[in-house]
Amino acid sequence: MAIDFTLTEKQREVQSSARAFAQEVLAPVSDQIDAEPDPLKGFQLAKPAYAEACRRGIPFSMLPAEYGGGGLSNVDFVIAAEEIQAVDPGFGTTVLVNGLGLMPVWYYGTEEQKKRFIGSATADESGEFLVGYAASEPPGTPGGTANFDAPAIDGAGMHVTARLDGDEYVINGRKYWPCNVGGWDNKGANLNLVVVRTGSESGGTAGLSAIMVERGTPGITYRSISTSAQRSAPNCEIVFEDARVPASNLIEGTKGNGDLVINRNFAWSGPVAGIGAVAVARSAYEDALRWAKTYTGGGPKPIIHYQYPGYVLGDVATKIEAARYFCWKSAHYLDQHGYHGEMLGAMCKVHCTEMLFDCVYKCMQVVGVNSVDKKQRFDRYLREAALLPLYDAGNFGMQRRRVHGVMVDEGFNPRAFMDDEPVDFTKDMEGIDTIPGPKTDEPTIPSPQTAEPFAVR
Repeated sequence: MAIDFTLTEKQREVQSSARAFAQEVLAPVSDQIDAEPDPLKGFQLAKPAYAEACRRGIPFSMLPAEYGGGGLSNVDFVIAAEEIQAVDPGFGTTVLVNGLGLMPVWYYGTEEQKKRFIGSATADESGEFLVGYAASEPPGTPGGTANFDAPAIDGAGMHVTARLDGDEYVINGRKYWPCNVGGWDNKGANLNLVVVRTGSESGGTAGLSAIMVERGTPGITYRSISTSAQRSAPNCEIVFEDARVPASNLIEGTKGNGDLVINRNFAWSGPVAGIGAVAVARSAYEDALRWAKTYTGGGPKPIIHYQYPGYVLGDVATKIEAARYFCWKSAHYLDQHGYHGEMLGAMCKVHCTEMLFDCVYKCMQVVGVNSVDKKQRFDRYLREAALLPLYDAGNFGMQRRRVHGVMVDEGFNPRAFMDDEPVDFTKDMEGIDTIPGPKTDEPTIPSPQTAEPFAVR
């Protein structure tokens, strides 16, 4: 991307194509999906739109062309993602998670694994192929995936285990919140990348790996989670009970490095979540501006002519523009530095998603009490705004921790992003402000008399 922020002709085509899909295919079903009380039925309502997205090459557009993907750069993908998420951010998440499940195969897999897993997704012609990404687990004491990198004993933070038995791994445990993993029928996505503890004696970040689990694997059950927002993105609880997976499905370069897979994945998704926030804020702003240009409130002219609505909407427009360019910068940085941007991606996600809530509520103030009427859609914008800072690695937890961990390193250059220099992310940067683990001769859980309130970060 040129520093003047001019979109190339190809990028304008990408933007136009994504906008047409979102308006013509996604918009007619988006509200129906959001209103459906059954989360699985709601997701199934998106199936025709997903099939059409497959025909247009959207769901695997972020994957390298060498393995059948669309070959979009991160900047191109972010440009397209804004248009889709302006209509339905949940659908954008479904597409994003395809990447979270397969990008680590591209980064860390063998050539055979890349052809087998990425190739099977990109070559599929059914219009239904889904890939899930399973890292999150239920909160516990000790536990909660937000503290997966805590230096604690007994596998604190991530408890799903994979024990090698001959030429198979036997998987046991529970995951909670992963997206796409149940597929269209809660019998499993076509492929799920699952972060597991292959070193069962190790806690914190030690002993984590990533393994591909294929649809139809016995010993796995899926249950839908009903969420308050992003209803078109299917979240599930997964239970593994002696599920056997071929040892060849363990992604070669991730053995003992599942922690780095998590951090690198969320670095890549940072600007995509950020542009989702831009997209929702954009929709709220455009609706509020339209309202202000037609509603008089009983006065002689529309309220846009008065200072308060004009100034407030001007501030909102300013924040949206600034956040959009931060997403472009972060995506460009990933393109320049081998899809590594662990700190900048986190900064982008935090900044943009926390900007969103303020923008949506300011738009609601301009519209006034009429913004509470569901036909105006602001209730949905507000629900999406509340969710975005909490998902895709919570802002207070994994995201800010990653920024903190890099900054504290002695070799950190505070001008690195300004100068477009690489910033390495290492295991030493993890666990910077997590809960320290007990010593081996101390109880794992404090007694009720001495326990302090447990906070999931």
